Amino acid sequence: MNITVVGTGYVGIVTGTCLAETGNKVTCVDIDATKVAAYSSGKVQIYEPHLENLLVRNLEAGRIDFTTDLASAVAKSSIVFLALPTPPGENGSADLQYILKVAEDLSGILDKYTVIVDKSTVPVGTADKIREVISSKCDVEFDVVSNPEFLREGFAVDDFMKPDRVVVGCSSDRSRAVMEELYKPFVRQGNPVIFMDERSAELTKYAANAFLATKITFMNEVANYCKKVGADVDLVRRGIGTDSRIGPRFLFPGMGYGGSCFPKDVQALHRSGREVGSEFSILESVMAVNERQKIMMLPLMKDHFGGSLKGRKIAIWGLSFKPETDDIRQAPSLDMISALLDAGAKLTVYDPEAMDNVKKVLGDKLKYAQRSTEAIHGAEALLICTEWAAFRNPDFNAMKSSMMNPVIFDGRNLYECDKMKELGFTYHSVGREAVICT
Repeated sequence: MNITVVGTGYVGIVTGTCLAETGNKVTCVDIDATKVAAYSSGKVQIYEPHLENLLVRNLEAGRIDFTTDLASAVAKSSIVFLALPTPPGENGSADLQYILKVAEDLSGILDKYTVIVDKSTVPVGTADKIREVISSKCDVEFDVVSNPEFLREGFAVDDFMKPDRVVVGCSSDRSRAVMEELYKPFVRQGNPVIFMDERSAELTKYAANAFLATKITFMNEVANYCKKVGADVDLVRRGIGTDSRIGPRFLFPGMGYGGSCFPKDVQALHRSGREVGSEFSILESVMAVNERQKIMMLPLMKDHFGGSLKGRKIAIWGLSFKPETDDIRQAPSLDMISALLDAGAKLTVYDPEAMDNVKKVLGDKLKYAQRSTEAIHGAEALLICTEWAAFRNPDFNAMKSSMMNPVIFDGRNLYECDKMKELGFTYHSVGREAVICT
């Protein structure tokens, strides 16, 4: 099939590259000529494992190309994917200006039957709006399909190539047949392509992310309660996670969720509900709890240092909102960094991939280490904000020798409390009893 993907952000570049990998001819369109040039030369603009190798292979095979010319791309395509940003507006609702602008452009371009596939995360009713905008000037037949993405940053290629399920919202047999044919190579092992109406598909994405954010937040609330009453959140997590009705995933407590999806999607669904008189009270609580959770380590750090962090040398491991990505959008680390700087602490930070993105935001307010071991040299305490695999099994003896004080505030529960006690570390984690070594 000949396919156009409009937008080369995270979703667009993964979608375009993976569709090309199964033999389709894909043209990716973006208004940013610099990005188009970079992708055309095989340089991926985000950190996503395996994506660059896949892109280079498909560039060399002639199955994918990049352009700023929407009209030329659409002219040779039977399917047009919209993979455009929907950032939160001032009132928290999703901003559809980019999608509707491209829909307006398409209204004057389409000259044959085309399936317009909305891949962006959008509020219920967006497919209808796209259809209305295109119809205003277009007199050829077309269909609008909602096909939300379920890509995890750090695992996006695998998630696209081997999806748990594919959700497709469409209203015509013709567009359904096109989407069935398109996704056949990705579901050969029997995972379902679930067809539904467009509004249900749009809501499915919001509901999925809101539920997962709620599950994370509930476990964080349980962890905070464990801390108060002397229970161990790891044991509680295992106890409830073996219940098949609950399952073990998204039950790991920590410093809250972040990223490009959960925060804005929870906020947008909450706002959408309010607009039609359906209050998502649970989501209001989820958002409030998550904001508090991001800085839950701050009072522990202040208590440890006698109430004041002024002049204290603190090392931070992990800046991205999760491991295996360079994405720092809504990352809990940024909230903690801001709070620590306001408290007068001196910070040295390290992350395997997100350093450049943090530098763009915070500049010289921080000291940036080239290695994790460099970050902790002379530090009075270490704060762990992201559970990168590289942090899971450090040389603890070397850490003790390098740090001014063997003190760790672990916002992701990477280590066992008993082991930290044996090693002589003062160790604070989430939902577990503190280890105090003097």
